[in-house]
Formats: sequence, structure tokens, C-alpha cells
Amino acid sequence: MPNGPDHSPLHISLNPSGTERADAARNRRLLLAAAKNLIDHHGAAAVTMEAVAREAGVGKGTVFRRFGSRTGLMLALLDHSESEIQQAYLSGPEPLGPGAPPLDRLLAYGRARLKLTSDHLDVLLEAGAGAEDFMSHPVARTSTQHVQILLRQLGFDDSLDFLALTVQAPMSASSVRYLLVDVGLDLDTITRQWQEMVTALVTGHHRD
Repeated sequence: MPNGPDHSPLHISLNPSGTERADAARNRRLLLAAAKNLIDHHGAAAVTMEAVAREAGVGKGTVFRRFGSRTGLMLALLDHSESEIQQAYLSGPEPLGPGAPPLDRLLAYGRARLKLTSDHLDVLLEAGAGAEDFMSHPVARTSTQHVQILLRQLGFDDSLDFLALTVQAPMSASSVRYLLVDVGLDLDTITRQWQEMVTALVTGHHRD
């Protein structure tokens, strides 16, 4: 089994040539860090072009020139966040990264994935992450392969396609939206209930 899945970003690069001047790359990182800080402390609704400019200490025009619109900014942030979570579970510190017991890694992955989905929910839904064919998208396939690796390490041998889908279903954009908006749960409750479900699944399998 390979050490980790092949990665593909959710969105095409905003820099198609593959090259970027050092100062432009630095500004991009600065603006994305400012946007992420706003999400972490105030929620996604707080991410406006003006707020990001103020947080980063630059003019609003700089943000517009770099990303074009709030949607462009959020897509770039989503792409950046996706790359971060992939690198974290491939080579980052425990428990998300290698070295921790597989159940700890799976629970850490679920926490990270649910937070990413919640942070970028509107953008994910607009980008088609709630569509029926999203499970065939490279990002979804990457996530599924990682979950299957951990499930196999936990002793599951059969029906990994079905089981991995079951484990990931509550993490999807459409599921998170339903649980947050229609059911009225908060992210902490969704995360706790997901962890309880996965822990019970693994514990029950080991008893059998």
C-alpha cells in the first residue's frame, strides 16, 4: 500500500503559468493568512475584501488585484487549505500526521475535515461539492484513499468502499449544511457526534 494518496487541488491554479514573482507570492501568502485568521476568529462571513485588506495591512486594491473578487479569494483560500490538510496528514505532526495510532489519526482527520468544510461551506456548495458526482473528484478520491488506509490499519478488510463512504458522509458540504442549517447543530456537536460514531464502529468491529 502506498504511503499516501496522489494529491490534486480542488480548484485550478490562479497562476496558470506555474511561476510567480517572489513579492507576489509573499503578498498572496499574507492575504491568505489574513483571511484564514478572520475565519478562525470571526467565521467565514467576516471575510470581505475590505476586512482582509485591513487584517493584512494593505490597500483594498491589492486584494482585488490579487484575487479579483471575494469568490476568487475564497477559492484560493480553499485550495490553500486543502493543500495544508493533505500535507498535514501525509507528513505533519501527530495525531493527524504519521506516528499516531490509526484511530487517533482518523478522528483527527475528521475534525480537520469538518472544520475545513464548515469554514468554506458556501464556496464548496457553489463549486459543486454537494453534487452527486463529487465523490469522483480528485479531492474526494484522495480523502477516500486516506480513510481506507486508516480503516485497513484498524483491521477492516472488506467493504472498504462502502465503509469509507459511510465514515465520510457527514463531512460532505451538503451534510454539514443540513446539520448546521436544517437541524440546528453547531460544529462542535457535529464533530463530537461524528467521533462517537467512528469510535463505536471501530470498538464494535474489534469486539466481533
